[in-house]
Parts: sequence; C-alpha cells; structure tokens
Amino acid sequence: MADVELPSLPVTFRPTRTRAVLLTIGVAMFAVITAIALMLNTLGTGERMSFILTAALLFGGLILLSRPKVVADDSGVTVINLTSRRRLAWAEILQVNLRPGDPWVFLNLSDGTSLPALGIQPGIGKRQAIRDAGTLRALAEAHGTGTDGN
Repeated sequence: MADVELPSLPVTFRPTRTRAVLLTIGVAMFAVITAIALMLNTLGTGERMSFILTAALLFGGLILLSRPKVVADDSGVTVINLTSRRRLAWAEILQVNLRPGDPWVFLNLSDGTSLPALGIQPGIGKRQAIRDAGTLRALAEAHGTGTDGN
C-alpha cells in the first residue's frame, strides 16, 4: 500500500472512542451506585457493601471490555483481546482483513487460522478503524510476508 505512510514503531492501535465511552460510563455508574448506597439510610453496612461490590464488578466488566489493543513493534504484533494475549511474528501474518460488516479486524495467519484483533474495530470510529487496518496491513507487508486483505 503505497498511499499509507508507515508509522515509527512501536505503535498501538485501540478503539479510543469506545474505550473512553466505556470508562466514562464505568466511573459514572460506580459513583452513582456508591452514592445511592451511602444515602439510603434504611440499608445496613452489609447491604451497602453489596451495592458497592456490585458497582465495582460492573465497572470491572467495563474495564475488561475496554482492554483490547494491537501493539506492533519491530519484531511483530501483540494482540490483546478481552481475556487473551497472543504474540505474533510478522511472518505469521498473511493478511489483515477488515471487510464491510466485520465487527473488528481479522488476521489470517500462516498456520491456517484467523485471529480476531479487537483492538481495531469500526464500532464508533469507523474511519479511524479503516485507517488503522490499512496501517497494520502496510506494516505486515513491509515487515513480513503479508498480502493485501479484502
């Protein structure tokens, strides 16, 4: 891809708008539920603590949803999804795909599998995701055996 300027490495791709929304909602939700628990005079200490624990668990879930990212460096790519982390050498990445309707980028790998990379997703920031996918595709082509994805 001649029209994509390669960034200096390392570079991190993550859905920043989605992350900002999730973390903002998480902080607000935790604060509101905690305030309600502390303001209700009819609740005992155990009940208040259960409110706060529930708020903390919900906030933790939103933090987990905001975790995905893709980190590219000189030696390869690290894909961090909700609960997993996978390190790939550049040569392992054959294609970087983000087709219309895809929820996130898929990496076609040399072992015949496809790895979802949730760190590049067109949800809220579609143009940014398309740009990021193009950049990752260009990096894969420049550093490994990657071919153009559809």
